[in-house]
Amino acid sequence: MIPSIHKRGSETIGLIRCLYGPGTHEEHIDPHLVAAFDPLTPDPGRDLSATYEQLQRLLDQPVNALTKNRRPDKHVWHISVRVSPEDPVLSDEDWAAIARRTVAATGIAPDGDEQACRWAAVRHADDHIHIIATLVRDDGRRPRLHNEARRAQTEARRIEADYGLRRIAPGDGTAAKRPTSAERHKAERRGQDATSRDLLRERVHRALAGAMDESEFFDRLAAEGVRVKKRIAPSGDVLGYSVAMVGDRNKDNEPVWFSGSKLAPDLSLPRIRKRLTATTDMPEPPAVLERSAASAPVRARHFAAEATGSALASMSSDDDSATAAQLIGVGEVLDALAQTSLGPTQTELREAARYFERAARSHIRAKNEEMYALRRAANQIVHSGTALGSGQDGAATALVLDVMILAVIGAARWHAARGHAQQAEAAQQAADRLRAAYQATAAGPLAAMRTYGQRLSGPARGRHAATIRATLPHLADRLEAEPGRDALTAVLDQAERADHDTVALLTKAAQQRELGSAESISDVLVWRLHHLGYIAPTASVPQPQRPRSSPPAASPAATTVVHQEAPRPRLR
Repeated sequence: MIPSIHKRGSETIGLIRCLYGPGTHEEHIDPHLVAAFDPLTPDPGRDLSATYEQLQRLLDQPVNALTKNRRPDKHVWHISVRVSPEDPVLSDEDWAAIARRTVAATGIAPDGDEQACRWAAVRHADDHIHIIATLVRDDGRRPRLHNEARRAQTEARRIEADYGLRRIAPGDGTAAKRPTSAERHKAERRGQDATSRDLLRERVHRALAGAMDESEFFDRLAAEGVRVKKRIAPSGDVLGYSVAMVGDRNKDNEPVWFSGSKLAPDLSLPRIRKRLTATTDMPEPPAVLERSAASAPVRARHFAAEATGSALASMSSDDDSATAAQLIGVGEVLDALAQTSLGPTQTELREAARYFERAARSHIRAKNEEMYALRRAANQIVHSGTALGSGQDGAATALVLDVMILAVIGAARWHAARGHAQQAEAAQQAADRLRAAYQATAAGPLAAMRTYGQRLSGPARGRHAATIRATLPHLADRLEAEPGRDALTAVLDQAERADHDTVALLTKAAQQRELGSAESISDVLVWRLHHLGYIAPTASVPQPQRPRSSPPAASPAATTVVHQEAPRPRLR
């Protein structure tokens, strides 16, 4: 159940007409009163003799009893209370009880207070009601409405339990403001797939992902196709900023501006500056990646996999401030990947980034310097350009998504352990989208590698099978039965041709995390081996190669530091 307090107004009659009217799209069906401060309150919906003006005069009577200079300018209070789509249809009697509990909890009409504010609850749809109240009590005083939104949410959690409704995760005040019904209807009229508020929030996050400084942030924000307005001090310093969608105008034909703080708490200019200032001098990526002959998108994704793996390892520490920073960095990498991917992968990644945006916020103060590597990774991904969905680009994207899934699941566990219910739920939803993105991305590269493995000569296949059995004797039978065994054989063959020690690489890959809970052990090992050895996949026909008599020492690329991580859940 979601209670939403709307902006206060000054015209009681206008809101009454809206609630009893047909709605923007004729969606209001049988508008009628379900409860009010007085059981004898006239109902213009079902009483033909009652009028909107009668209801307005009754509600406004305490306001009009005051002298003009004592009347509040915005005296109309309005809250909507909505159940989830999967909830059962409640009766009018149920909604009447819910309305009384809501006005009592918020301070509009506390239980037993005969001098409380006047109110009325109107129902014009199965799944919600609207409560209108006037903010002058019968004794002429103002109601005490401190934190009424939070108190409404707390009461909604109790109502859910009492009526067997879907339990909404309790919030902590760090969520972005929800769009109003007027914003949603306007988005529908304009043919937008989301409200301007939501679209702008996503675009500001994308512009911020990996931005090195304030100038780059604003340049990328303008490149996102939004209007940008800076608030400039007399000294010339930028004090704040606002954004607007092109073509989105109000009734006066002026752009509808949203300040960064109105989009989300972490998008105010001071908060953005803290993130940028703390990570201005980012460390360069490991030299082994810079020396690689792989393309820029591939190098960027391998570096992102390394940085994300480090973030995952740090989530098991006791430093909550460091983890809070890592989550922000993970969100930036997700935004960067969503900008530079194609097709179904991009669609799923944008959804994952949208969900994880909620998981990246909490009241825990972040140590911004802890997101150095992740912000550098996001910056490299954005500036490396779009990655194709096949070949080395596809394999590198699948590699980083494989690690990203673990990091997002780790974030869900971290939030759950600290009672951050909304963030934990959002992280789980992001993980579901990441799994879909991984499936869309990994299918092609894995198929190519399986074909490669199937084309190997009998002696080569036998040699690699012996390596697997000798290195992982407890998993050898299961690996032999998996469809992905040919892809694992292909990667081992590529590693051998690149003069890597396949035994050392496979041992190190198996030691990173436990493997028994993975749905496909071979697929997991494929990506770990790619990361450890920085092996570029190929679909070309392999040529016979003479086996080495003894394994060589591990190459520099094979000695990449491995971070110990939490046990891997069943992911795919």
